[in-house]
Amino acid sequence: MVAFLLYSTCNGGSGGDRRKISATEKATGTARKETLVAMAVRCAVGRYFGAAYGWATMPPQDTITASFPICAAGARTTCVVDGDTFWLDGIKYRISDIDTPEIGEPKCAWERELGQRAKYRLQSLLNNGPFGLKAGPRDEDKYGRKLREVYRRGRSLGAQLVDEGLAHRWIGFKQSWCEV
Repeated sequence: MVAFLLYSTCNGGSGGDRRKISATEKATGTARKETLVAMAVRCAVGRYFGAAYGWATMPPQDTITASFPICAAGARTTCVVDGDTFWLDGIKYRISDIDTPEIGEPKCAWERELGQRAKYRLQSLLNNGPFGLKAGPRDEDKYGRKLREVYRRGRSLGAQLVDEGLAHRWIGFKQSWCEV
């Protein structure tokens, strides 16, 4: 049986999808039509989502520097509220890729203690040099906070808090910090 490799690409030779096509498929042309249609669909979908969700692939430039104290009562301009919320130039931000323990209404003493640690650690991280903010598919949460991931040198500060045990990766709902 004679076969050949068909190389199809979306960008004129920049990648490939290899599929062996039998002599029968070659003679009838069915495989080529199916392959071309599949290739066209793959390319269209890839280009659409690549453009629509390009934010998901590139970390931001580290262009933001500020001094972050812990927030106090009164007007807030630039300060840290808790382990996943901060103010910058009068705008309130929620770090969108994590969830940290609550300090305002914790479910247990351990959550309060860990929440305090997360707050001071976020303060330290934000004050440790330039960083960048990356928007996701949603601009704001239901409380009006800007939803952003925070990066320094291409690494998520949220992921760093998770690695240090001070945050959970955000999976769409809160996870418990207290023993059940």
